[in-house]
Amino acid sequence: MASLLVGKEQPPAPSALSASITFGWRAMLKIKHVPDQLFDVTAFPIMLVLMYTYLFGGALAGSTSEYIQFLLPGILTMSIVMITMYTGVAVNTDISKGVFDRFRTLPIWRPAPMVGYLLGDVLRYLLASVVMLTVGMIIGYRPDGGPLGLLLGVALLVVFAFSFSWVWTMFGLLLRSEKSVMGVSMLVIFPLTFLSNVFVEPKTMPGWLQAFVNNSPVTHVASAVRELMAGEWPAEDIAWSIGWSAFFLVVFGALTMRLYNRK
Repeated sequence: MASLLVGKEQPPAPSALSASITFGWRAMLKIKHVPDQLFDVTAFPIMLVLMYTYLFGGALAGSTSEYIQFLLPGILTMSIVMITMYTGVAVNTDISKGVFDRFRTLPIWRPAPMVGYLLGDVLRYLLASVVMLTVGMIIGYRPDGGPLGLLLGVALLVVFAFSFSWVWTMFGLLLRSEKSVMGVSMLVIFPLTFLSNVFVEPKTMPGWLQAFVNNSPVTHVASAVRELMAGEWPAEDIAWSIGWSAFFLVVFGALTMRLYNRK
């Protein structure tokens, strides 16, 4: 038997891209077995759009048709940012089940499992965007930027969400249970999303609150997405959004990989 193996070459190790895509596909296959994971990218966005439009539209803008023009890009940003937390929950679940211990023994690019989680989540972000924009169009949203403006806005939002998700991979590695990851995520995400310009212009807020809201990463991203979909080119907000994305990717990506290598 040993003689038959002599001279046979081992298959080459998969490339970093190939390994990452494979793990991303694994994340997608998990949804087939747990379809309720799609709730947060389908039913939840629809509920948010309808609830805030018809609950606050008349009071804040005089009519729902006017308010939806302002609200939809903001609520889209809010929804995508909120579902980034599930990346950390998925990482923590695999760690508790010992799945990551098996990944570490494989001859693959070491960050591939983490990058795979995030690539899988990109598809969820895109699905949520399509759902929300479709519902928005049905109830009266009309982007002046046309298809190109929509594509640019969604692309910028997905880039930010991909980078922001590294924050939760770090917490997924640090904390002991998925409930802890969810609790910490909510503690961070709720102030960031609600204390922003998602629902109203910051100029209607007290001065001390405006100082926080105007410098929030969610405010910069929501403003950029809103203007891009309206056919404008908000260079300053785009630059801030890209800068925040680079910060989260570099800083929390590095911290995540350091923690992952120590596990």
